[in-house]
Amino acid sequence: MIKKELIFICSNCGEEYIKWQGKCDNCSQWGTLKEFKVSKDKNHSGYHKESAVQSAVTLENVKITDFNRVSTNISEFDRVLGGYLKDGSSGGIVPGSIMLLGGDPGIGKSTLLLQVASNLKGVLYVSGEESVEQIKMRFDRLKLKSPNLKLLAETDLSQIQSVIAAEKPEIVIIDSIQTIYSSDFPSTPGSIVQVRECAMRLQSLAKSTHTSVILVGHVTKDGSVAGPKILEHLVDVVLYLEGDNFQNTRILRGVKNRFGATDEIGIFEMNESGLVGIDNPSKMFLEERMNNVAGSVVTAAIEGTRALLLEVQALTTKSSFGFPQRRSTGFDLNRLQLIIAVLEKRANLDLSDQDVFVNIAGGFKIKETAIDLAVAMAITSSIKNMPVNEKTCIFGEIGLSGEIRNVVFDKKRFAESERMGFNRKVKSKNIKQAIDEVFTDQKK
Repeated sequence: MIKKELIFICSNCGEEYIKWQGKCDNCSQWGTLKEFKVSKDKNHSGYHKESAVQSAVTLENVKITDFNRVSTNISEFDRVLGGYLKDGSSGGIVPGSIMLLGGDPGIGKSTLLLQVASNLKGVLYVSGEESVEQIKMRFDRLKLKSPNLKLLAETDLSQIQSVIAAEKPEIVIIDSIQTIYSSDFPSTPGSIVQVRECAMRLQSLAKSTHTSVILVGHVTKDGSVAGPKILEHLVDVVLYLEGDNFQNTRILRGVKNRFGATDEIGIFEMNESGLVGIDNPSKMFLEERMNNVAGSVVTAAIEGTRALLLEVQALTTKSSFGFPQRRSTGFDLNRLQLIIAVLEKRANLDLSDQDVFVNIAGGFKIKETAIDLAVAMAITSSIKNMPVNEKTCIFGEIGLSGEIRNVVFDKKRFAESERMGFNRKVKSKNIKQAIDEVFTDQKK
């Protein structure tokens, strides 16, 4: 006879207790502990089935011949996943890996994964949010073709596991993990307990059967994946699809990758055919730029292994209030405050009564300090009402003493700027001298 024991699980944070108490010690919430019966029999559905005893192996005896990456035939997606195939092209999905894709509602997560599924064989697409008829309608709208793609509209994890065991797919897409539940746990779908336990069982399935699993995750207001933090820890790859719903540009960014670098990004454009990879992102980001306009500067940023040319826009206006505003989009506000202070102290620019607004055109977000000089020149250009030479590409880090520091991958930045026709660069090593160099040259 199967013996059972009682444990109590907090429905808010997932903490477990051997006896009931009114308050959860972990999250300090009252009345959240729920009774849960656990079977001590390892063959019970609440546990993984008993497996044969394994022995340790030496590293040199481990063979990885059957673990070649699977290319999705979407170069920007493969780039973010990392690795390289034998033919030199970008890598792809590692067999047996489990991935998590997050993003705002309507950003294109399901569309991207449906495109990935249509390019591969042996894919099972599990949706807990749509019926198979709705998925087929979206599939037809995107004009995709994949007669072998298997669809399943289900939210019960045990049913999903049964279908996976019967179909034996190479890749399983779960859209989304917050809609999946297991009847073994006393909480609703999307709760911390359900998300954690369902993800752990899918991880065990991926590792034991070498089936790749892709989970779609909802995000919270601050942009992080909803659910327990352990969700990001137990997966192999965490991807975020970013962008503005009012713009066509989408950026796929890796924040965790056990099989490759996390500094690569994939750049897509949303159109009627879904998400299309951008072969020349520098041209796309600069195609709407106006020439000979004050406050506009072209800079070169490094994302992953490639350089991108971006437009930095700045606008200075007389402040209507006693305290001037400083606003930025796509650029760190604290860094902007620092650059303004350096311009006032080291370059003798009076910005004390000026509202300063900075924008990285195209909805791109830059974290590196290499575009400091471009931001400073855009602000100076706006307050002087003098445009920067349209063939000039500006980048460099600014120190508190006003010095212009060297940046990494400068040769790659120069090569990309010259390829796009920007053959002029700033040679000064001081912010005041750089301003004189750029705007004195413009006067001539």
